[in-house]
Amino acid sequence: MARKKQQIAVLGAGLMGHGIALTLARAGQYVAITDPVEETRNTVVARMRQSMQALGDDEFVIAKALKMIEIFETTGVAVQKADVVFEAAPEKLALKQQIFSEVEAHAPDHCVLASNTSVMPITQIMANLRLKNRAVGTHWWNPPHMIPLVEVVSTEWTDPEVAKAMFDLLEDAGKTPVMVKKDVPGFIGNRLQHALWREAISLVENDICDAEAVDTVIKSSFGRRLSVLGPLENADLVGTDLTLDIHENVLNDLESRKGPSPYLKKLVEDGRLGMKSGEGFRTWTDAEAQDVRDRVARHLQRLDKILID
Repeated sequence: MARKKQQIAVLGAGLMGHGIALTLARAGQYVAITDPVEETRNTVVARMRQSMQALGDDEFVIAKALKMIEIFETTGVAVQKADVVFEAAPEKLALKQQIFSEVEAHAPDHCVLASNTSVMPITQIMANLRLKNRAVGTHWWNPPHMIPLVEVVSTEWTDPEVAKAMFDLLEDAGKTPVMVKKDVPGFIGNRLQHALWREAISLVENDICDAEAVDTVIKSSFGRRLSVLGPLENADLVGTDLTLDIHENVLNDLESRKGPSPYLKKLVEDGRLGMKSGEGFRTWTDAEAQDVRDRVARHLQRLDKILID
């Protein structure tokens, strides 16, 4: 079990950072949070309060958690007493390397260093560290305070005890951690997710169906059971012999190109960037886009209550 009242530093107070910070504070850990943007620092408490309200926390729980959080202007001061550091900066290799260089200059040698990234190799991020054995990756999923999974990624240098300590800390905070034993791009979750997305894009690109049909098929069929039945559980349920029969008939026809889809590249070149531009694979009004965001938030809240009950 992870001990309470550890000193945790969260570097980045944006969408991911504020969710990581409130999750750990709610679990009884002291949290020092910082961000290079003054406005982001100034608004982080209000955003954490709003997120906790969305989780259904009452004012007592919110106030108790917020008392565990302190905001700092600089990384150096935020990490100087840290037992664990979570970096939640933008997905830029040079920036993350620079941050950890600064962290190592100020944090205690016993401090565990964790980079939150969805696809970047942790080995590259941590390559210049003096003490590489204390570094891991932690891929929190967005929104981090609502999605249970956190992938704990070891590099070739990571001390197994460090990875286990991170696993225990996350589990104690109410997350569902999994160990990723090899540092590969995309880890587990995004490799699975984007394999699905590659085929989804290919179906539209080859005029087999439109984007709405793809989304409807997934949401109205296997998507409904994915929360309680993983793909390998499903394969065992139907039988590995049937799974093999299906694979022998369908795998040769699935999309297998190594690079991104030309169809996707054209969307980006044409400025069709999805909801933020009003058009991507599908067209979106501001109201429709907001409805999707609200629907996802409501679903995650209801699902969390169902699974707990």
